Amino acid sequence: MPTKLQLHLSKVFLKIFLRDRQSIFFSLFFPIIFMTVFGFANSGGQDPINVGVVNDSDAVVAAEFVQQLIDNPIFNVTVGVEDSLRGELEEGDQTMVLVLPEVFSNQNLDQDSTELRLLVDAAQVQQLGLILPVLEQTLIEIEREFRNTEPMFNLAIEDVQARSQSYLDFLLPGLMAFTLMQLSIAGSGFNIVEYRRKGILKRLFVTPIQPKDFITAIVLARMSIILIQLAVLIAFAVLILDVRMIGSIVEFFFVVILGTFIFLNLGFCLGSIAKTQQAVILVGNIVIFPQIFLSGVFYPISSMPELIQPIAYVLPLSFVATGMRDIANEGASLLTILPSLLGIAVWLVIGFVLATRLFVWKEVAN
Repeated sequence: MPTKLQLHLSKVFLKIFLRDRQSIFFSLFFPIIFMTVFGFANSGGQDPINVGVVNDSDAVVAAEFVQQLIDNPIFNVTVGVEDSLRGELEEGDQTMVLVLPEVFSNQNLDQDSTELRLLVDAAQVQQLGLILPVLEQTLIEIEREFRNTEPMFNLAIEDVQARSQSYLDFLLPGLMAFTLMQLSIAGSGFNIVEYRRKGILKRLFVTPIQPKDFITAIVLARMSIILIQLAVLIAFAVLILDVRMIGSIVEFFFVVILGTFIFLNLGFCLGSIAKTQQAVILVGNIVIFPQIFLSGVFYPISSMPELIQPIAYVLPLSFVATGMRDIANEGASLLTILPSLLGIAVWLVIGFVLATRLFVWKEVAN
């Protein structure tokens, strides 16, 4: 339990932190802007695929085939001549161009396979891997209608009432983890440098206050601010942006508290290494920015190149973000996220050892 001295110091530091209203405002402003932008960007449905169609056949069945494509909500069909549609394809206005040959007729459909030319842009190869199966399945269904043949089997769809997850649902836990990392490192690291510059550490060194009292007080004060700020962000996401959290909020904040301890310790390390405010900002960016892109904040680590994944998985923010996301999105319990908790525990030990080894009063006082 914190001592009376530690609680008194934490109140003092809390008052100091709360005076910096500009910092508090922007620490809330930017995550809210991020969530709002991504919320509106992903509020619409899937856009139809732009497909140009060149009909070189005079057969009625060809016209019916084109009409079937036009009536399909998956496609946004533009009918025209090949040269014009090829130009639109090169400019990126069309995803692909389908050319129906002159021999496209009922007789050909009943006898031989008719070859349809498909014009694509080589730069869209990755996108085509997702689109072509949809196009092929649609063409098969249209062909069945022309041939009047029944499929070999019917697919019975059973609704299990699964929870659909939006990108914003995925983003929120990672964004919360990134926010607590940034607030923790900036709060502890910058404060150490600021107190050293103002001579506060020298004056505290000659008092009965022990280093553990000083560090504990800053941790408690900064922890209070971070928990309040994250609670505000979660309330905004749930009430305004309709983000769903199906896990235990208590277990979610338990991981938040552990993650805050990790990054507060790392902040103390950076504040002890850096000697000026400019230096602590630069050193902090070296620690923060790689983790933004490698810790699964904006997209899953599994989607990264295989060479990078082993490094990404062992970063402290990865363990924190993964644990928070598993609880919020999957309803996982603390036992379920045990691998993430073990990783967090390892980083807690590493951060604490480094913080206590590097933060020495005499070196600060001299």
